[in-house]
Amino acid sequence: MPPDTVSTSGRVYGGQLLAQALIAAGRSVPGKAPHSLHAAFVRAGTPGRPLELVTDRVRDGRSMATRQVTVTEDGKPLLVAIAAFHGGTPEPGATVPASTAPAPAAPPPDELPGLQQWAAELPVDLRRYGRHWIERPPPIEFRLAEAPSFLGGPRAGMAASAARSHWMRLPRAVGDDPLLHLALLTYASDFLLMDMIFRQHPGAAGPGRSNGLSLDHAIWFHRPTRFDQWHLHTQEAVTIVGNRGLVRGAIHDADGQLVATVMQEVLVIPEATR
Repeated sequence: MPPDTVSTSGRVYGGQLLAQALIAAGRSVPGKAPHSLHAAFVRAGTPGRPLELVTDRVRDGRSMATRQVTVTEDGKPLLVAIAAFHGGTPEPGATVPASTAPAPAAPPPDELPGLQQWAAELPVDLRRYGRHWIERPPPIEFRLAEAPSFLGGPRAGMAASAARSHWMRLPRAVGDDPLLHLALLTYASDFLLMDMIFRQHPGAAGPGRSNGLSLDHAIWFHRPTRFDQWHLHTQEAVTIVGNRGLVRGAIHDADGQLVATVMQEVLVIPEATR
């Protein structure tokens, strides 16, 4: 992944810090696979500045292990994460697919516009808000049936439903390392979650009218996966109280299996207070 992926706000993208923390923790736990990552975003990172990752061994059991990872810049923490690992393979009969909610119906990715296409189709007077997504596109390929609110999509009072799905993948092969694929999934899981709150928040609607911060991020890994193949991420705003909102995500692979569950709390910064 790029060493210093930058969001449109000029900060280091939070998904990069999450993925790097998971890799750092996982490399210290041979023979076990991650089953969850819980992280708090402490402060924003500066693009181009070196980062240091410190991994602390919290627990090493026979089947379970826990690591704490702190990502710092100039000695100050940007992110503090707890990663949990479980060894071995699931016991026979332990997986019950019927107990998992199926993936929502969605058009196949090759029938949907990409994120860059939505950015290019903004009205002329708003096109500057989409320029970043064209000039510095993310390394993940996204296909969406609906434009995000920051690219002119539905917002408070207009959205058809609380949930929205998009397809995502890394559009190139990256080998067979299962930890790398989960780290890339983690990286991509941070995209567009905040927009679900912008989409519903009455004071943060439209291109150029909103800013915000991710306060924390949690992801539970249910199955190994290959992120160089398509995944459907269905996101939903759970609640908005004041300027804080909670978002839930469910990530299914192309076969409809639930691969991961995501939760994130965000803080909306209305235009008047920026």
